[in-house]
Amino acid sequence: MKLSGNTILITGGSAGIGLAFAERFLKAGNTVIVTGRREHVLQKAKEKLPSLITHVSDLNTESERVALFDWVTANYPEVNVLVNNAGIQQRFSVLKANAKDDWSYFNKEITTNIEAPFHLSMIFAPFFAIKEEATIINVTSGLAFTPFAIAPIYSATKAALHSFTMSLRHQLSDTSVEVVEVAPPAVNTDLGGTGLHTHGEPLDAFADGIFKGLEEGKKEIGYGTSVDRLRMSRDEVDQYTENMYKATKNSIE
Repeated sequence: MKLSGNTILITGGSAGIGLAFAERFLKAGNTVIVTGRREHVLQKAKEKLPSLITHVSDLNTESERVALFDWVTANYPEVNVLVNNAGIQQRFSVLKANAKDDWSYFNKEITTNIEAPFHLSMIFAPFFAIKEEATIINVTSGLAFTPFAIAPIYSATKAALHSFTMSLRHQLSDTSVEVVEVAPPAVNTDLGGTGLHTHGEPLDAFADGIFKGLEEGKKEIGYGTSVDRLRMSRDEVDQYTENMYKATKNSIE
């Protein structure tokens, strides 16, 4: 994709990876719109990046996803890049989870990580396909390839988004729409809760690495430990997953 002169919509762009991407896209000469559920967090993002365009939207609701599309295309009809970045991660033991009485808590992860990016991709794809150049970027995870057993729903949702992204790329291969997958490793953000990813890759270094991949025209971009995980054999995946679980299972027991 070209890295300047775009109008870019980033979901979950008020903090973490989304905001780091927004900052780099702005510096490269793009118009950037970010969405989030919390107005005060969006306001803080705009204070940091005054040229940022912000819009409150709860992507867990079907009608709000449609309303977001209508608002963006009405007010910024030149929009040509969608970054499906919004996501949540929940760590739990299936033996202790109260799924019988509180399924909505767990289902929120499925809605945010699967339903929202699937729906938005399918809404924007026909709109983008009539443009001269457009891109859909789906942010998955290294955990789409090597499951993190203490975050089972998160890992499964990212695997689903990876599969969907592959299919989307094939279906749009004869159009002007590029489809890019970004598969982060653990990055030092507040995903899943404050302090859980302090061991992860530095956010700025990660974002710079992903932009290098975009500059090189890659369609699937990993960083750090996720690079090798994207191409692991099944036996390597099994061993990596087992080792990760042994190292972390005490945190949910």
